Amino acid sequence: MKTMNLHKIKTVIFSCFIVLSFTSISQQDEQSSLYMFNPLQFNPAYAGSRGDLSVTGVARNQWVGIKGAPQSQFLSLNSPIKPKNMALGFNLVNDAIGAKNRTSFYGDYAYTLNFENGRRLNLGVSGGGEQFTVNYNKLMAYDPTETDYLSSFSQLKFNAGAGLYYYTSKFYAGLSVPRIFQSSLKNNSVVLSNSYIKRHYFFTTGYVFKVNSVIDLKTSILLKMVENSPATVDLNANLFFYKKFWIGAMYRFNESVGVNVAYQIKESFMFGYAFDFPINGLSRVNNMGSHEIMLNYSFNRRKAFGSPRYF
Repeated sequence: MKTMNLHKIKTVIFSCFIVLSFTSISQQDEQSSLYMFNPLQFNPAYAGSRGDLSVTGVARNQWVGIKGAPQSQFLSLNSPIKPKNMALGFNLVNDAIGAKNRTSFYGDYAYTLNFENGRRLNLGVSGGGEQFTVNYNKLMAYDPTETDYLSSFSQLKFNAGAGLYYYTSKFYAGLSVPRIFQSSLKNNSVVLSNSYIKRHYFFTTGYVFKVNSVIDLKTSILLKMVENSPATVDLNANLFFYKKFWIGAMYRFNESVGVNVAYQIKESFMFGYAFDFPINGLSRVNNMGSHEIMLNYSFNRRKAFGSPRYF
């Protein structure tokens, strides 16, 4: 047996831990620090709330420098449709961690209830599925005769979600369950995980405060909950200058801190970037933090609340 140096041993152990983490009862849904620009990722009721056809793409590289660390890509689009007060959306997510890969695809439908003074409540549902794949060739086998675990494994699961989204021109609050049905993961009748898909609950809210004639302060909170795991809370505060430029800070409870910026290049086009760094045990592992970029484009913009749109 060849001798490994300490660095390689740490890399192998950590990669295997990440790959096998789906067997534990913990937060499973993909993570994003720019969630406030892409709520459709976890709440189907957000569809149509902007009043135009909106397309958002997000790419995230987590814990850069650690082999097998998570890499996620998000693509969302949504638009109001006829008849009035209805909207459709589509959400595609690809998430790779070590040797495992999960691709989620969901279609969304939302209906809007209108109230006085521009207050609105969206009711949303979604349906789709998730393709889960493990490529065992990416793992290091200590026993090369274990041929059952040297090939790929793939399984498709269908699911549905639901959500509520209440909003005005300067306030929003949402509650959602992106995956209602829980399921296990099996390979040839062998149960690999009893908690492959766990039911997650998301609550988010935000408010915009007017600082002066050129600066607004946008605050937002995202609470993520799943059975038998501690809740995760993201706190964000962003300053919005001249209705064009965002700059803010993020704190993820007991996990990481970060900064983010976004620029409204044109009325219909926005670019964003986020960086966060772990403050838990991973801060002692050699990594360069997590990096995330976002692009948003809106077609046939309709100024339902006037320019700019905060949410």
